Formats: sequence, structure tokens, C-alpha cells
Amino acid sequence: MSIAKKILTTPLRIALSILLLGILAKILQWSYAPAVIIFAFSTIAILYSLRFWKKNPKVFVDYVKLVLVTFWTMNGVFRILDFPYTIFFQVVTGISFITWFIMEGTAYFMDVDRRAKNSAAQIWWNIAMVLGTLAIILGSLLKILQWEFATPMLLSGFFIVTLYILKDVFIVAKIEEKDQESGEFQL
Repeated sequence: MSIAKKILTTPLRIALSILLLGILAKILQWSYAPAVIIFAFSTIAILYSLRFWKKNPKVFVDYVKLVLVTFWTMNGVFRILDFPYTIFFQVVTGISFITWFIMEGTAYFMDVDRRAKNSAAQIWWNIAMVLGTLAIILGSLLKILQWEFATPMLLSGFFIVTLYILKDVFIVAKIEEKDQESGEFQL
């Protein structure tokens, strides 16, 4: 991973975490939640645009991802501000997502050589992510049904997913050390 990507990946992950916390605050009907969500969406749009413009060479799938992120963030901001006609942004987001999924899809998440060996810690983090996602889904459904323990389940799911997104922010030093150990010696 290049240094330019590392510089922009950490702020993007932080912005995504702020977005998750803003959505959680909106569900819990806290004041200032819409402002936090708008800030997070705007930050994601700006950071991803900067990341796109720094990338060389650009291929078609990069443009598709830019359209996907741009229209997704605009839809989020317009929905929070209760603007009409957000269906246009949702349709463009959906079309660009389907295009991205057809072109890159699950290969985006796989190792290039498909020989990746996950450590026990990585496996536990992945299990935590799945459990956090399931807790968000189940908590949302139970919140709709107004069950007693829906809010704690929803809170725990958002907390786990936020920790998963931010996990690399806290262990960057270890990753950089590992990258330098496997590097080539140059004079």
C-alpha cells in the first residue's frame, strides 16, 4: 500500500466512524445528530475526491467508485436536509454500485494471490465484524418492534463495527514495521 493511500485511508475510516456514530445518535434522537451526519458525509466526499485525484493511472472502475461515493454522500446530505427528489441520487448510487460489483465485486476484498494466511487476531476481528453487523440488523428490527433490549443491542453493534473500522488506525505502527521488515535493502 502506498503512502498516499495510507494518508487518506485513516481520515476516511475516521469519517466513516463519525458517520456511524452520527447515525446512532439520530436513531437515539440526540440533538446535533443531523449536523454530525452532514459533516461526516461531506468529509467522506471531499477525502475520497482527493484520493481519486491523487491516483494515477485512473481506470474506468475508479470513475465508477467516484460516482458511487459522490452520489451516496450527496443522497445522505439531501436526505438529512429533507430535500425532495433524492430518488435520483439513489438510482445513480444503485446503478454505480451494481456496475462496481460486476466489474470488481468481491475480488476487491480478496487477496491478489488468494494465499493470504489470516492470523488468529484477524479471524477474531472478522468474527467481531460479522457479529457487530448482525447486532445492528437485529437491533434495528427489534427497535421497529419496540422491544426492550433493542437499543443496547443496536449500541453494541455500532460500537463493534466502529472499532473494526478504526482497528487499523491504532495498529499502524505494527503494520509499518512489518512492511519495512519484508522490504528490499537498497543502497
